[in-house]
Amino acid sequence: MHDQTVLLIEVGALLLGLGLLGRLSRRIGLSPIPLYLLAGLAFGHGGIVPLSASEEFFAVGAEIGVILLLVMLGLEYTASELVGNLRAAAPAGLIDGLLNALPGAAFALLLGWGWLAAVVLAGITWVSSSGVIAKVLADLGRLGNRETPVILSILVIEDLAMALYLPLVTALLAGIGLLGGAQALVIAVATVVVVLVVAIRYGHIISRMFAPQDPEALLLGVLGLTLLVAGLAAGLKVSAAVGAFLVGIALSGPVAHHATQLLSPLRDLFAAVFFVFFGLATDPADMPPVLLPALGLAIVTMGTKVLTGYLAARRVGIALPGRWRTGLALVPRGEFSIVIAGLAVTSAGVAMEPQLAPLATAYVLITVVTGPMLARLPDMRWFKDWLRRKAQSAAMSPAPVAD
Repeated sequence: MHDQTVLLIEVGALLLGLGLLGRLSRRIGLSPIPLYLLAGLAFGHGGIVPLSASEEFFAVGAEIGVILLLVMLGLEYTASELVGNLRAAAPAGLIDGLLNALPGAAFALLLGWGWLAAVVLAGITWVSSSGVIAKVLADLGRLGNRETPVILSILVIEDLAMALYLPLVTALLAGIGLLGGAQALVIAVATVVVVLVVAIRYGHIISRMFAPQDPEALLLGVLGLTLLVAGLAAGLKVSAAVGAFLVGIALSGPVAHHATQLLSPLRDLFAAVFFVFFGLATDPADMPPVLLPALGLAIVTMGTKVLTGYLAARRVGIALPGRWRTGLALVPRGEFSIVIAGLAVTSAGVAMEPQLAPLATAYVLITVVTGPMLARLPDMRWFKDWLRRKAQSAAMSPAPVAD
């Protein structure tokens, strides 16, 4: 059978299956993300029926999926809101790094993997998945919630930090040294600053390039600009996700409103492809030996992520339910963690730790499957009742008497 014919059959069958899984998940009140991931595991390397012809298609589609998730998230906010949120969330970003990177580094050192592996595992446990969280917030209808800007600010700080972390860790793993790492860091910083300045100061001019009353031209123009900026950002060793997010921030007014409506179906399609590809690239046979260590690390760092979000939301005066929604939404790790692990296993220094890649994969799968489920806890009746009792207990507690 012709390769193109096999490609069409595989892609068509998998997309049809994803549609049925999505319908099933909504009937049972569950986010479809875990089901998409399990479908990828079932049809990936070492799965029940490996799909090889469509692997390249899903790889490209997964990259587009992350980009669309981030540009849609950026369209929800203006440049002034972004700057204000980043300033307010800077302390939370520092707490986020300390609480979530240090456990990964300590875990690697306890296993005797050395300082370089500790740096790598710190990055894997630190950064939440912007793609997964954006999808969860959209699925749960929380994009307009009061705590969502706090979540967004933490994610943006993490993505911007990755724009600095990835060039450095790449240089260290390649043995280039501090000078090569410093050069890569300068390029990354300059790129982020230039794009951010253009988005803030000239966003209104960029919006005038598009006509909101012409849906076809608007869709092609916004999608083309997003992919172009994301590609340029990735070429300069800056996160493509950061570039896409800044494009969304730069667009405003009717253009942003109509672009959101037009891009939503494309986002849903390619976001599903992203989660499936994540499962397709994972061999289930590699994970059982490291499952228990990965589970222990996941439990610790899921707890630190919840604490990070809780503290960040409390700091800006968000009520108790919103604090829990913030913390639980930040649990999933994803695309950056896999990228970091991939860099590590191809280097000479960390390749001697063969368990690093399967550990990272199992860890990410645990957080990305349980994360969307945990994010629904604040919407459950028993959780709301518990929060209500907790608030009443706090209100009835006598105030401390001054000496």
